[in-house]
Amino acid sequence: MTRIIVLASGKGGVGKTTLTINLAAALTWLGEDTLIIDANLTTPNIALQLGMPTPNKTLHSVLRGESDIKEVVYFHPPSGLKVIPAGLSLKDLKSHYAKKLEKVILDLIGAVDNIIIDSPAGLTDITRRAIEAGDELLVLTIPEMPALTDALKTVEIAKEAGTKIIGVVVNRVKNVKEELHPRDIEQFLEVPVFGVIPEDKNMQKALRKNVPLLLSYPHSDASIAIKKIAAKLVGKEYDIIESPVGVRRRLRKFLRKVLRRK
Repeated sequence: MTRIIVLASGKGGVGKTTLTINLAAALTWLGEDTLIIDANLTTPNIALQLGMPTPNKTLHSVLRGESDIKEVVYFHPPSGLKVIPAGLSLKDLKSHYAKKLEKVILDLIGAVDNIIIDSPAGLTDITRRAIEAGDELLVLTIPEMPALTDALKTVEIAKEAGTKIIGVVVNRVKNVKEELHPRDIEQFLEVPVFGVIPEDKNMQKALRKNVPLLLSYPHSDASIAIKKIAAKLVGKEYDIIESPVGVRRRLRKFLRKVLRRK
């Protein structure tokens, strides 16, 4: 059965889109057939981060009734990811399209193992629709009170929508005394911390390359943390100790899968 997992943050700038891409890459690395949907209908970023040219047919085409959703699934060879991008044209900047989001996503049930939805930042109607379209939710935050306050509002929206909350992922952790501890975050949100991702200078390097961190720096601290989150998400075993040799072996296996799909 296809799992539909939404990533939401409440606050912008916490790394949600970047995590969406890398979590999908990690799930693919684990052998899970995974698809990303960019549900940010006004300021989409998935295609931009992957260096993909925005095609004529996008999620907006589907929401306008001009295309079938399976026609707008694109394969991104450098990463091996399946992506449904959103449109960038001015005619696409209409939030009322979000009303149809849940309905069109249902047509993908059974086509892949996992659908990861990147919701817009903030607490807009589009964010609410994206959360309603998912079966499960991962809330992303950074260990600072302003971000946590917005994350709490996201949790409340999910509860109202009846979307199952998997947990919260704490991103860009520096382990300094000014940060909130995961235990404090759990108490504030009343949601378990599902994973912690450390601050990693390689993340910005990967973004500049338009290549997911999981592929460009596979044994960096953040990559390992994201792979642990992905493994936990699907109940698969993860090798705690990653040697460069082991990473290369897994990467070669992953790339062979990618080449077979071309």
